[in-house]
Amino acid sequence: MGFVSTFIPRLTSFYLEYLQEHDISSFVKRSTRYYEQATIMRLSSSEQVDTRRAAAMALGFLGDYKSNPTLGKLLVDVDRSVRLLAESSIKNVWPRDGSDYQRHELRVAMRNIANHNFDEAIRITNNLLDEYPLYAEARNQRGIALFAVGDFGETIEDCKIVLDLNPYHFGAAIGMGHAYLQVKNKELAVICFQQALKINPNLESIRRHLTKIVQNF
Repeated sequence: MGFVSTFIPRLTSFYLEYLQEHDISSFVKRSTRYYEQATIMRLSSSEQVDTRRAAAMALGFLGDYKSNPTLGKLLVDVDRSVRLLAESSIKNVWPRDGSDYQRHELRVAMRNIANHNFDEAIRITNNLLDEYPLYAEARNQRGIALFAVGDFGETIEDCKIVLDLNPYHFGAAIGMGHAYLQVKNKELAVICFQQALKINPNLESIRRHLTKIVQNF
């Protein structure tokens, strides 16, 4: 008779305990104590669904931008919970590229966007991109601010570059789709929303939006 291993990684145990206790700080603390990012990334390809869920959640707290491709692949996992956890986590790691100073400046730009100070956000992200042109999330945030001030052409250009730099950035695909709608190009908007759904099939609001656009062609 063959022997089937029932080994469960510590990370999985931490996750299962979190589901019972709802103590996220304990999950993060213990995960940080026992695991390096590289090990969590390896665990993300486990056949055990709870291990993939644990890895997807842990990377959102512990991962840096190097974990972006790992989380991007989990966006299309067969398990819906893995996909949802990966979606939440990947949005957390997108701003974690760059130096400490660059990340700080990006947070300032994002706060300005939240407060509708779009011109200031554009100024900050312009400076960031002059210094680090490959900073995908700085370019994405600039695209958001440019959209808000009605510069849809530049929004589209920024979103295209974001997707070149980070092919898992479904947010940029969505933003580009909305910008194309603003310039009355439904055909390209549809392509963008389809691209977003290919990257992240969990985007039900985008799926419904796309259906309405197609029906109204």
